[in-house]
Amino acid sequence: MRWRCALIWFTRLQNPQLEARFLTSLRRWASKFSPWVAEEVPNALVIDLTGCAHLFGGEEGVIAQVELDCHNLGISVHIGVADTKGAAWALARYAGQPLGLSRTGDAIDQEAPATRSRAAKRHNWERGGQLPRLRSSRGASGRIAAPGFTRQALTALPVAALRLEEHVIASLNRLGIRRVEDLMVQPRAAIARRFGKGTVYRMDQTLGVAPEPVSPARQSMHFACRLTLPEPIGLVEDMLAALDNLLPRLAVSLTAKGRGVRRLRLEAYRTDQTMQSLEVGLARPSADAARMRPLLAIRLGDIKAEFGIDVLRVVAAQTEPVYAHQHKGHIEVGAAVVAQVSQNTALDDLIGKLGARIGLEAITCLHPGDSHIPEKAAQVLAAAWSIPQMDWSASSCARPLIHFEPEPLSTSNGPQVPLHFKWRGQLHEVCKVEGPERIAPEWWLAERAWRSGTRDYWQVVTKAGDRLWLYFAHGGAISGGWFCQGRFA
Repeated sequence: MRWRCALIWFTRLQNPQLEARFLTSLRRWASKFSPWVAEEVPNALVIDLTGCAHLFGGEEGVIAQVELDCHNLGISVHIGVADTKGAAWALARYAGQPLGLSRTGDAIDQEAPATRSRAAKRHNWERGGQLPRLRSSRGASGRIAAPGFTRQALTALPVAALRLEEHVIASLNRLGIRRVEDLMVQPRAAIARRFGKGTVYRMDQTLGVAPEPVSPARQSMHFACRLTLPEPIGLVEDMLAALDNLLPRLAVSLTAKGRGVRRLRLEAYRTDQTMQSLEVGLARPSADAARMRPLLAIRLGDIKAEFGIDVLRVVAAQTEPVYAHQHKGHIEVGAAVVAQVSQNTALDDLIGKLGARIGLEAITCLHPGDSHIPEKAAQVLAAAWSIPQMDWSASSCARPLIHFEPEPLSTSNGPQVPLHFKWRGQLHEVCKVEGPERIAPEWWLAERAWRSGTRDYWQVVTKAGDRLWLYFAHGGAISGGWFCQGRFA
């Protein structure tokens, strides 16, 4: 297997988020050389060229094409090609670069000439020596290690090319081990004992002894359709006719992949090289063009044609899986299910149309909660991202539509329903009472609001016509009493 590592140098002010998105864009570009492309944070790409290099005239041709593309993009690139990922990484960063180490006096080649001439020949040191031969591509930025010559290509590189920790590199340099060749001839047991097993493992990965698999990034699914017009348009009717051409094609692409669009974007490119876009959302993911068209038609008036629109593009900005429904059972059951599905589709279309005007996030609905506590009996969810629940469990006691925090009443402290009580500064007289409904707290949660103990809820109708929801707390960690918690509509 042949690996290529391309090191991308960014020359602008550092912006990690922007650089990560740019590296992802470069990954999509690099997929034309091989389907196996992975990102190496922060600024590198790793490509498996096995079986692909001949399509570009060999490895030299690949490097030449990469350098040409990067030059057109205005970025600098350093490339290394070798049998292993670690060797390609090392060649891309350190091939042809000086060691650049400071003189510490510990290395043997930093001793005085007279000392070296009198000293006995030391292991792993010779004066001079021939550097390993590398095949160079066009330009100094590319380095290729011939197949089977990975070890020879790495001998002259610094030990930092093995992707070691900084403190390990500093310790090796103090001992005079500056190049990869100096480290390779040392006893493996001694290296592992003194510098850790990670140093030996990194060396084995670079030489191909230990495996180092590369997981390519999964290509994201992209759904878009484009229509280039022979003459600029500006009328809403013309844009609707263009949508009738674009949306069916988009629906075919979505259906083929089993996806449904959740957010749809329309891009209008004007003749003056400007673009205006609008985005709509669907309450349920769908690949039906008939459900997308009304949502875009509502917003077409927001597009300003100016000097005319010559290109329209529809993009599925967000998609989700869509599963087919299979109806089983008797004919009557199947008809009921079909009717229910149709009703849900109509509701989804209504939510989508309202969302196109006021936003999908502004449309909410109530869902049953998994608790017997009145405050948790229902929860508010976004209607576009939740399934309507029609099977609310019928309760023997009614619940008010208006809930608020419990407010104390000025009355007697007994558990009997008072005939008169004062609430919100007004005196109320009771004429009708229904109840009680006893609700115990969730003892396993120990909520502060329910420290007053078990509650008895009553529906009270006053002579003024107010229908209130009162309860009497029997007392627990704190004292109880009478409170008002809601009002019936």
